Amino acid sequence: MNSLLNKVLRLQNSRALVCVASSVQSQVLTPQMPLGLLHRQYRSMPTHGIGRYKRFIPKLQKKKKEKVQMKEIIEATSTKFGVINVCVSGYDMTLVEHYSQYIHNLCKRLDIKVDESYALPTKSTEVMVMQEQGMKMFVDAVLKTHERVVQISELKATLFPILMEVILKNQPEGVQLCLKEHTKEDYLARFKSRPELEQLLAKIHNY
Repeated sequence: MNSLLNKVLRLQNSRALVCVASSVQSQVLTPQMPLGLLHRQYRSMPTHGIGRYKRFIPKLQKKKKEKVQMKEIIEATSTKFGVINVCVSGYDMTLVEHYSQYIHNLCKRLDIKVDESYALPTKSTEVMVMQEQGMKMFVDAVLKTHERVVQISELKATLFPILMEVILKNQPEGVQLCLKEHTKEDYLARFKSRPELEQLLAKIHNY
């Protein structure tokens, strides 16, 4: 008898717990929200900007780029040359580029001061051909001339013939070499001309 009573009491307790759990679940769950879309309350709250600290750091003002100014030209002395431009030009860009790099590395090995190495604007030349019958001419080809400049300074007079001999022996075919003293006109040749701007400036000065 005691065992039967214990089983009956356990069944009643379990049914009561099931009823309580179902009532609590019905209160928490809404009919519009299924079980798969349940989220915790704090997870559904917006979290924009949490953990970001950049907005608290004051923004740094960008510095304006200064205009490039021409350097002072070093004058030649009795034992040293001044500023010399080693100009390399040709139609094949790879040959011109590699030869200018070779001159640059050679000057460094010989302890010759290299001020800078730069490229000049590419020049285009149109080759015109006249027809056999008629006077009209048409463009047959466009040749592009590439030029690189290696600027050296304070070259010793005793080292100059050695440098020239090595450079001329390794000069590739189709590449022209020219050495000249650096002037203001050479510095201005680095920049592309803007004829429209020059015309406007001329009109302003005329007024």
